[in-house]
Amino acid sequence: MKKLKKFLRPLGIALLVIGVTLALGFVERTTDRTPIGDLQVHVEGGEGLHFIDEQAVRAEILDHGVAVLNAPTSDVDVAGIETRLRNIPAVAKAEAYHTMDGVLHVDVVQREPIVRVFNTDGNSFYIDRKGWTMPVSSKYTARVLVVTGNLNEAGAIDGVHYVHADDSLAHAALSDDIHRLATFIVNDPFWNAMIDQVLVNTDHEFELIPRIGAQRILLGDVTALPQRFEKLRLFYQKGIPKADWRRYDRIDLRFADQIVCTKRTTP
Repeated sequence: MKKLKKFLRPLGIALLVIGVTLALGFVERTTDRTPIGDLQVHVEGGEGLHFIDEQAVRAEILDHGVAVLNAPTSDVDVAGIETRLRNIPAVAKAEAYHTMDGVLHVDVVQREPIVRVFNTDGNSFYIDRKGWTMPVSSKYTARVLVVTGNLNEAGAIDGVHYVHADDSLAHAALSDDIHRLATFIVNDPFWNAMIDQVLVNTDHEFELIPRIGAQRILLGDVTALPQRFEKLRLFYQKGIPKADWRRYDRIDLRFADQIVCTKRTTP
């Protein structure tokens, strides 16, 4: 009897495994034949971003002559949908999947621009928080830090690319330094409120234009940003009263352990 039990136990386990496998196969085949009856789109992004909405995503999925609604789930090219959505410049991430109830779910994450760069020819583009360029939109304008001046950056004509790419074109441009500077400013609540424009002068150095004070702050390059901005913070907090901020025409942060100021010659 014991020998029989020892024989039947592994046999039962084997039959159970086979049964589960067959059941899963049946469910999978049934699911593959389930038609897509609904499309649910969810668009994420930073607060107030409106570069792309659910209606635009739905149009991108449904208006390509490829059957989606009422098509069997096995016929829906989920990977192709994700690729088309990721090719939209304003889209950082896209994920598509269907569930057993015949619903196609599409989740989209918008790019979050932190700076807008204006070239000398008037063309402009954004750089997002992750360091990717994105073109401007005719439907929506993001309120972000603005960089102008002596610039001829490729982002305005080449579409989406990574500004910190390790290539000769990236090293010849200033977009990577612009992104580093913009990231530092927007991540600090005080400087994000204080600085709304940056100028690139003829020496390709950065000058900050504050909302208060009407002076030019010569930052130079983007090395030692924490130290240079901390010097400026202390200067604002302890060096001059707020009422006297307009006295100074130029504040130079380029020198170690000191700030060089030039007073206005006219009131």
